[in-house]
Amino acid sequence: MKLTLTYHNVPSSRGTHSLVETLITSLLPSLKIDEAVVRLEQAHEASPAYRTHVHLVTPGPDVFAEAQDHTLLAAINKVVAGLKDKIAHRTQKRDRRSHNESLVSSRHVSAALGH
Repeated sequence: MKLTLTYHNVPSSRGTHSLVETLITSLLPSLKIDEAVVRLEQAHEASPAYRTHVHLVTPGPDVFAEAQDHTLLAAINKVVAGLKDKIAHRTQKRDRRSHNESLVSSRHVSAALGH
């Protein structure tokens, strides 16, 4: 996985980079991520001042999330929580579709057998 982390009016630090990398990597068991593009920004005139954007490039549809909060850490945690929710929703949707397809297939088999 390639990680691109950009800072806008936020001082870059190894700690922040490491935290973001760890949190994005924690999503890997649930989703294959080819590339993660993360932007951390602070708008001094805005409230809440910190904003986090994430774009996950995946083999299927890409996943996007954005969050704002009063601290950088809170904004990062919110965006990761949003990503987890989107990934879980995608997994549940795929499971429901698979379940419905298997029901339709079993009905066709039953109809063909005359049951």
